[in-house]
Amino acid sequence: MTERTTEEAKATSGPGSLPLPGALAGEFFGTFILVFFGVGAVNAAVVTGAQAGLWQVAVVWAVGVSLGIYTAAAMSGAHINPAITAAAAVWDGFPWRRVVPYWVAQTLGAAAASIVLYGMFFEAIIEFERQHGLLRGGPGSELSAMVFGEYFPNPAVFGTDEQAWRVVGPVSAFMAELIGTAMLAFLVFAVTSPRNPGRPPSAAAAVVIGVGVAAIISVVAPLTQAALNPARDFGPRAVSWFLGWGDIAIPGPRGGFFTVYILAPIAGAIIGAGVYKALSSMLPANSKSDD
Repeated sequence: MTERTTEEAKATSGPGSLPLPGALAGEFFGTFILVFFGVGAVNAAVVTGAQAGLWQVAVVWAVGVSLGIYTAAAMSGAHINPAITAAAAVWDGFPWRRVVPYWVAQTLGAAAASIVLYGMFFEAIIEFERQHGLLRGGPGSELSAMVFGEYFPNPAVFGTDEQAWRVVGPVSAFMAELIGTAMLAFLVFAVTSPRNPGRPPSAAAAVVIGVGVAAIISVVAPLTQAALNPARDFGPRAVSWFLGWGDIAIPGPRGGFFTVYILAPIAGAIIGAGVYKALSSMLPANSKSDD
């Protein structure tokens, strides 16, 4: 099969050919599950101390990513991340007309999960704020807002004062999110590419991607909390804005959330996927079928 024929087949049988209502439902529920477990682990770690250390949170994120992919794969292709959707449109023939609907479904899924989590944790969050002398929406309250949106540097690691701000500036935060998401997209394309003879069976790819996310979080999260996913940040961040964090949520105490947590992941995913596509073009076409 020629490369052109392969691309034509992908256009008629890939995620872009699935019925749009079902695909959007898949993205909504896949992202809901991703955020429920991942952001839920952040809530549990910050306000209850249930997780000891970053790696325990990262492992729960890995599980959430894998379960989200398994939920959405047959319905939508399981992007569950606007940055991956953008990379798929640029490099993999995903229809541009579906990009914005996917983004909306992903963001709504993330927001819905955050509302559910607040319903579960609101009393623990209020008590956490009382114990730490935090006025919701006031200076320093990103220490509680971080259970939804993300901040740089990580408030749980470095605190929230201006001295902490010197540890990670806007440029460093942008680069951390860009590079982290580039690594994620490179991995996603590598484990799903038909040209990669070493890729795992499709049923195992979700687990491999989840483990990759946990590894990236372990490196990037001390700096920026490791969004790697604009929907994961903006959906919960918007919910926290409505729940009283106000300007601490949007635009944030330092501003820059749009460039760091939305633009950087999208640009990073396009770069990372592009690098893998360039490398894979040097490989012979592979006819390996999924196990």
